[in-house]
Amino acid sequence: MRIVWLVLSWLIIAPVITSAGPAKEMTSEESLPPLPLSLEELHARIDRTHPLLRGAGAEKTIARGKMLKALGAFEPTLVNDTELERFISSSDPSKGTQTVGYNDTLVEALHPLGFKGSAGFRQSIGAARIPDLSFGDGNQQVLLAGYLPLLRGLLMNPERAEFQRSELADPLADTKIAQTRQGLFLAAAHQFWEWVAAAKALDIQKRALTVAEQRYQQVDERAKAGAVAPIDVSEAGHEVHRRREVAIAARRVLEQEQLKLSMFLWENGAPTIPPIERIPEFPTAKRMPTADDITAHKLAAMKERPEVKELEVEARINNIDLALAKNNLLPSLNLEAAPARTPEKFVLGLGYRFGVELRIPLLQRRSRGEVLQAQGQAERLVVAHQYRENQVLVDVDNAVSAIERARERIEEAGQALRLVALVEEGERYRFSVGTSSVLFVNLRERNTIDSENQVIRAKAEYQKALAQYQWAIAAWAKGPSETIR
Repeated sequence: MRIVWLVLSWLIIAPVITSAGPAKEMTSEESLPPLPLSLEELHARIDRTHPLLRGAGAEKTIARGKMLKALGAFEPTLVNDTELERFISSSDPSKGTQTVGYNDTLVEALHPLGFKGSAGFRQSIGAARIPDLSFGDGNQQVLLAGYLPLLRGLLMNPERAEFQRSELADPLADTKIAQTRQGLFLAAAHQFWEWVAAAKALDIQKRALTVAEQRYQQVDERAKAGAVAPIDVSEAGHEVHRRREVAIAARRVLEQEQLKLSMFLWENGAPTIPPIERIPEFPTAKRMPTADDITAHKLAAMKERPEVKELEVEARINNIDLALAKNNLLPSLNLEAAPARTPEKFVLGLGYRFGVELRIPLLQRRSRGEVLQAQGQAERLVVAHQYRENQVLVDVDNAVSAIERARERIEEAGQALRLVALVEEGERYRFSVGTSSVLFVNLRERNTIDSENQVIRAKAEYQKALAQYQWAIAAWAKGPSETIR
């Protein structure tokens, strides 16, 4: 019977335990600390919300507008033209006053190669005669017209040059976006590690202040018991106020770095201050790039750095200007065939006209000046391109040097911290046995605090050097398509 009651009791209690389990688990999940903020998350936030990057993305819209504007020169145009004329024929005045004219409906278009054409039909009004290409009942005419430049304007003309420039507006916008993204990512990385370093420095000062306050209480109690001199109480109290002042200054530095970092964290159109709870730890040191890696990165950076690519696009634009300027040096020789559109031709009939026009500028000052300007600009761009390529190499070498020196600083600062910590521990022991004073203990602790701060600064400089290397090799030049849109 007892076994039966135990089984029944377990069956009653088990559902309660099972139902209570998830609630306890949910409570533990809710009490988990927030995830540390990472540099990758910061960069992702910049890609999504930063106003400067979104403003740079508008360059793509401007580029599309330039192309549409340039294409407007080649779009077909529908023309409807009506002309009337009243006159008295000099050959037959008996006819009296006559009213004749025409109505033209045609489509005109300019081809990028330079020739123009139109096609349509003409409806005569009154007793006009149509000698060419008439149809219907004899008062309608087929309209065909053409304009062909044989020298100047053939293959290269202002309209086509503008269209070619507009085609380069898109890659030029890409370089501006990449340059803005690279600059924002580098500035954000520097500010991020300054924020982390300021938080770590404040933690050090808080711990040092706590130690000083505890020592002050101990020394005060020992002084009341007559074990130490009252001057030691004053020394301990002075150290408390001194460290408290340093901690206040460290808190101000942290708040300042927080506000600076908020300019890279935007939400709903306004900067947001990162919470203190999300401050991460310094990551471990990474593998140094080998000589082969650095060489490969240099070669890639000389092609991918936005500053270099921008000069390449500017050089292509200048080549278009130079080709147009050279084309303008040629004489103007044009062929034209079009329907006669002068109203007084009605008396003779609505026919076609043909013409050849030759224009030869004698001095060519304007065209020669444009050629000289374009050639001078080309020389400047060649020199600037060489300078930018060498600057890329120097930037990569500078970043590698910064990484190596920062690693050495971390090692040396760590060794110094270990040694000064041993000295501090020994000084505390001497103080505990009465062979030292509060002053010497405070001095040893200050040395330890300085060494800890040096370690933090070395780690922050190392992370900033890694970011500098990423910027130098154009690792952040290519952004997601969402950013561009």
